[in-house]
Amino acid sequence: MTTFPDPIRILPEADIPIDGINAYLSQSDTHQIIFMEFEKDVDLPEHSHAAQVGIVLEGRIDLVIGGRKATYSKGDRYYIPKGVLHSGKIYSGYADITFFDQPDRYSRKSA
Repeated sequence: MTTFPDPIRILPEADIPIDGINAYLSQSDTHQIIFMEFEKDVDLPEHSHAAQVGIVLEGRIDLVIGGRKATYSKGDRYYIPKGVLHSGKIYSGYADITFFDQPDRYSRKSA
């Protein structure tokens, strides 16, 4: 699966401990933008962190945000406020651009 063109794919890879993910990291002093694509279904356990905004490029994701379940697909966007518990299921073929209002959410993958 190759959703992203070369200018994205040459970014550093993000070290995200999920099997079947390709993730490219755009780093700032104040936030991160992650370009993600998934080759496998993934169950996300409940967790929280700084605010997150996602824009769905391909596929489907089910999210439970603050106890409210919704399905997002191509063209949709979602917002998870800071500290709100959330969980979900990401389906194979899913791709998105995710903004984290946190500069240290993920690190660069070691070579």
